Amino acid sequence: MSLSHGRSYLAIPGPSVIPDRVLQAMHRPAPEIHGGAMVELLAGLLPDLRAVARTRHKVAMYISNGHGVWEASLANTIARGDRVLALATGRFGHGWAETARGLGAEVEVMDFGKSAAVDPDRVAARLAEDGGHAIRAVTLTHVDTATSVRNDIPALRAALDAAGHPALLMVDCIASLGCDRFEMDDWGVDVMISACQKGLMVPPGMGFVFFGPRAEAARERADCVTPYWDWRMRSEPEVFYQYFWGTAPTHHLYGLRAALDMLVQEEGMEAAWARHERLARAVWAAFDAWGGEGSLALNVADPASRSHAVTSARIDPPNGTALRDWLSETAGVTLGIGLGMAAPGDPAWHGYFRLAHMGHVNAHMVLGALGAIEAGLDALGLPHGPGALEAAARVAAGR
Repeated sequence: MSLSHGRSYLAIPGPSVIPDRVLQAMHRPAPEIHGGAMVELLAGLLPDLRAVARTRHKVAMYISNGHGVWEASLANTIARGDRVLALATGRFGHGWAETARGLGAEVEVMDFGKSAAVDPDRVAARLAEDGGHAIRAVTLTHVDTATSVRNDIPALRAALDAAGHPALLMVDCIASLGCDRFEMDDWGVDVMISACQKGLMVPPGMGFVFFGPRAEAARERADCVTPYWDWRMRSEPEVFYQYFWGTAPTHHLYGLRAALDMLVQEEGMEAAWARHERLARAVWAAFDAWGGEGSLALNVADPASRSHAVTSARIDPPNGTALRDWLSETAGVTLGIGLGMAAPGDPAWHGYFRLAHMGHVNAHMVLGALGAIEAGLDALGLPHGPGALEAAARVAAGR
């Protein structure tokens, strides 16, 4: 018998749960796209987007997913043949590097594995070796969606400064924006990219590139940008259509307005960050208890390097896939696959899964997902320690 009938819970790390208010805001006729209410709507969105990013600087908006803003950010800052230092802590750090290589950059990857954060000392040492400042940009994820590793961005800024290196610091916040604390200006980030379908709680389709003065200056020598990806008109348009280099994503903008009302105007960023941290710690408490017996364990051992938006875990294969299948078919909860944790065709792939706790989530949603996971562990006869739900509940209660 299946207990999945009812409202399902998509607990994957994007697209995240879409609030009813966002869906309702999008459920309307198409508007006039050259003036009137749409122009006023966008004018109000930009300050709130900057508030989420904690920046005073410019933002360019694209009709794209995260891969699109990988390309947009690089196309506006590098020239063919430039050297890019890509710091990888999972699949998405490598993905940004592949995009840079595809644009003609010479890419050097520093791979820190799949379960630990970037080591700032190693980065500082590598930058110190680059006496001629051939490296034009340093790229990394704030949170890698695949591994759930969270990197220390202020420490990376300090590494660049200690080396006296002028490379741009470029940070992918696709998984973290609105969930994990991020302070673009105070942390000295030159370029930050994100998208709408995770912490911003809007269906996939919009990407954002925030950029400061040093990145803006780099645009002058960038030679691989095409008109569509050029951020100059998008950030300072002469006429409205240039914000999107064509027709605006009208209904996404309506949804984004509702989401920013909830996130910025009503809850506030400090409270949103605190909510995500508390819920993440509840998840970790449950997994720590389950891990007392059997093979179930968190992917990231150090709590300081764990995301507050998504948690990657592992168990003896093929039990990760078996647990995901049971939860989807029987409990109405969909967990994320172990993306990039093992090579395609490797049986180890079936030992990984991810639980998202990003965006429009609260205590009963997260505690309910944990309860469903425990039911799945019991139903499948998978060894696990006791007391997980009690431990999570204590954390959620602030005890």
